Amino acid sequence: MKDALETVKILAAYDLTKSLRGAAELTGCSHHTVKRLVADRDAGRPPGAATGRGRLIDRWLPKIEQWVEDSKGRIRADVAHDKLVAMGYQGSERSTRRAVAEVKNDYRRGKRRVHRPWITEPGAWLQYDFGDGPVIGGVKTVLFIAWLAWSRFRVVIPLRDRTAPSVFAALDRTFRLLEGAPTYVLTDNEKTVTAAHVAGVPVRNQQTLAFAKHYAVDVLTCRPADPATKGGVENAVKISKADLVPKDTNLLPEYASFAELEAACLEFMAMVNGREHRTTRRRPDDMLAEERRALHRIPATAHTVAYGVGRRVPENTPMVSYENAQYSVPAHLIGAEVFVRQHGAGSETRVIIVHVGDEGPVEVARHGLARPGSPAIIDAHFPDHEEKIPGDYKPVPRSAAEAEFLAIGAGARTWLLEAAAAGTARINQKMAEAVALAKIAGTAEVDRALGLAAVHHRFAHGDLASLLNASTHQAGLHTAGEGKSLTQGTAGWAGLGTATGEEQGR
Repeated sequence: MKDALETVKILAAYDLTKSLRGAAELTGCSHHTVKRLVADRDAGRPPGAATGRGRLIDRWLPKIEQWVEDSKGRIRADVAHDKLVAMGYQGSERSTRRAVAEVKNDYRRGKRRVHRPWITEPGAWLQYDFGDGPVIGGVKTVLFIAWLAWSRFRVVIPLRDRTAPSVFAALDRTFRLLEGAPTYVLTDNEKTVTAAHVAGVPVRNQQTLAFAKHYAVDVLTCRPADPATKGGVENAVKISKADLVPKDTNLLPEYASFAELEAACLEFMAMVNGREHRTTRRRPDDMLAEERRALHRIPATAHTVAYGVGRRVPENTPMVSYENAQYSVPAHLIGAEVFVRQHGAGSETRVIIVHVGDEGPVEVARHGLARPGSPAIIDAHFPDHEEKIPGDYKPVPRSAAEAEFLAIGAGARTWLLEAAAAGTARINQKMAEAVALAKIAGTAEVDRALGLAAVHHRFAHGDLASLLNASTHQAGLHTAGEGKSLTQGTAGWAGLGTATGEEQGR
């Protein structure tokens, strides 16, 4: 194929000589080439343009176009080739694949969606979406990404899950970072936002409506399976995942804790919002300062849905149930309503309990994640609790006689516990006998005797009086010391076997 300069010289030589062979001799080419170039020029075609040759599959192209149209561009080339072979096509599968690709390309070109640039106004639109976060401690996290349309300001918040309390808490934090709320909030048709669809119309979740009313925003959803409706936040999700989620392509290290991921998200937000945006040629931080004037004020306290799942504290114990486990709350909240949610991931997962009172929301308890059957308890939540140990009884008088006996002292209480454990018969009569003896011999002496009886397990009739008499006699007994003892000493035995002076003189 001749290039442009050669083509022009050949045609000029022909115009000079008006002879195919003469032009061929002047330009050093074949006279057939000169003939073809001249014929193209005379026919109004670009000289030297390639002319398509007929293909074996050309007669089957209408059928391929029909299949592509009926399948909306989804038919595979191998399936189309098998159909053509069954109909008598004798060409190669490679030719079929090329033909199907050409027809699909033409089909998509005719069905391609054309996007008109979206020009938004300050304070009007906020879009949010989710991305798969990194795995921390074996638990997968979620990235909540919000995008303020006019200023291109991005907010990235890590979450443990996509439940309603987590999502609404992230939205509340987003509004407080922006220092205001926009008019519209656009997102996907999540279950936290859309309960169902009827004739293509989304039915709003009641929690979402309560949340939207609290912040005076209008929560809207895009069409199902149409991410282009919120392309701004979709692009923000892609960039956030590329910079925050460890992969082989970015060589990021694994996160050791959920706190590290939170710190990384803050650094990422500072970076992307502090640099010039390629569309606006301005920093999102600077544009947000202007857009804040168009945002409306938000309430000082968050909506209760953002605090977690509502739970009523029972009247008899300060414990609430959450995810099949139990967690303690302060005792003064018995009968009150609290809100429970989870925060963090892996070993750092915490269950946070919030109570909304006259002074606003207050965090009243924070526990580690408990397992079913093993409640999480803080001892300070049970100030008047006494540990009950089986077999450890505390005598409590239920009659005047019992009260009079127990008033004797600690020995009486010990005697009652030991006597009851030993199965002593006629305990009431013996208690009355002890009260009578206490009036005669004194309370202290009887209490001491009862203590001895309990230690030595002497619970028979008359044992108490015997011990009391023995104690009384022993108290008045005088014993002599070694210097005043009447016992015969050993001095007479000291000289045994020793010679006296007379015996020595003899």
